Amino acid sequence: MGNTFTGGAHEISLSNGNTSAFIDVMMLAASATVTTEWGYRFAGRIALSDQNVFGLGMVGFALEDFDWGKPGEDAAANKDLVLDTLALAASRYRWDDLDYSPPLIGDVLRRFQAMVEDFDTDTAAAEPDGDCFPGPEDVVARSCLRHRVLAPLVANPDCVFCDGR
Repeated sequence: MGNTFTGGAHEISLSNGNTSAFIDVMMLAASATVTTEWGYRFAGRIALSDQNVFGLGMVGFALEDFDWGKPGEDAAANKDLVLDTLALAASRYRWDDLDYSPPLIGDVLRRFQAMVEDFDTDTAAAEPDGDCFPGPEDVVARSCLRHRVLAPLVANPDCVFCDGR
């Protein structure tokens, strides 16, 4: 088993360490960019890739499984949010809060950015009741006061920095 992330023609396989770093920097950035219900669902999907909760080598996602919203403006705005979050993460936003240096994560973020940029949201086939992308009832606008990071999953009140650390 590996940590595989896909979107359109792109596939990114990450080591456990790079997956953890990706989740960490994305949650730091998402905590600053998310303001909408869809954004909390997106942050919840990132949190669902926390290997400290869900197991090493057992996480990943496909952009095709995201509920991007209504085709057109909604889907475009949601895609822009993902790209804005990736750009903020790539700018090293709050990386000084990490207790380690993620030297390889810049390349990973660039690869994810290319994957999202190339992805056609009209090709998504999210199941309305699927477990691949959290529904509105699965997320909450909640932050971890200790780490100043979203803890968006109803089923898990801890942030990615509290889980197993």
